[in-house]
Amino acid sequence: MDRTTTEWKFSLNVRATLLAVLILIAGLGLWEGLHQVPAIVGGGGQLSEYEQLMAGADQTAKVPPPSAVLVRAWEELSNPFYDAGPNDKGIGIQLGYSLYRVLTGYLMAAAIAIPIGFLIGMSPLMYKALNPYIQVLRPISPLAWMPLALFIIQDSEASAIFVIFICSIWPMLLNTAFGVAGVRQDWVNVARTHELSSMKTAFKVILPAAAPTILTGMRISIGIAWLVIVAAEMLVGGTGIGYYVWNEWNNLDLTSVIFSILMIGVVGMLLDLALSSVARLVTYQE
Repeated sequence: MDRTTTEWKFSLNVRATLLAVLILIAGLGLWEGLHQVPAIVGGGGQLSEYEQLMAGADQTAKVPPPSAVLVRAWEELSNPFYDAGPNDKGIGIQLGYSLYRVLTGYLMAAAIAIPIGFLIGMSPLMYKALNPYIQVLRPISPLAWMPLALFIIQDSEASAIFVIFICSIWPMLLNTAFGVAGVRQDWVNVARTHELSSMKTAFKVILPAAAPTILTGMRISIGIAWLVIVAAEMLVGGTGIGYYVWNEWNNLDLTSVIFSILMIGVVGMLLDLALSSVARLVTYQE
């Protein structure tokens, strides 16, 4: 890469960063500017709880401005691991519970999906035999499994992990099978010429060639798992970032709700960045 190309890319990155910052400032400024008390329609009758939440009661009952969310973020992040009881835990503890469930179910899915994906990708017979089951089970919403999991497992923690497992397995399995099946036959023939065993061929030839596609499936799975755990924790309650959001909604604290939504987005982005960094490293080494 020559110097001109490097300078152009650097200039593009700088301009993109400046534009993103300007969009953020404009959006926050507009949000702050639109923060005002709506007019109360219908006289001075008593308002319902929903009307109070949606800004009908007084000047504090409305969607909070960015400044209030930043203040709440500072309060929460300055002491993220406090524990004042079952219904009052810091945002760090809640995120820790959610990440534990996500990573446990995700790693269990990877341990099963990748070997089965290899088997399907290398064997047309196994592909034709298992494909009907995959096509039936794959479109089922992960949360549809929750009632059955709660009935069979009878434990909300294990049921949430099972839901993560069932939603994570399909992208990894299908991408692994696609990547393995797409390996050039010439490379496999060379391995056979050198009389490599099936196991050595899988690890030394097929796995490195299919690794980018497998990692793409893993990135898709971690994103789906993080989406699902929030919804699952809203259903089962107890702990986790999903429970935190729902609990703050029940407390009519929209500032904490907005803050937690932003934290969900940040953590999801970091999970994706971690896997994308691994994917780039693998691709670079190849």
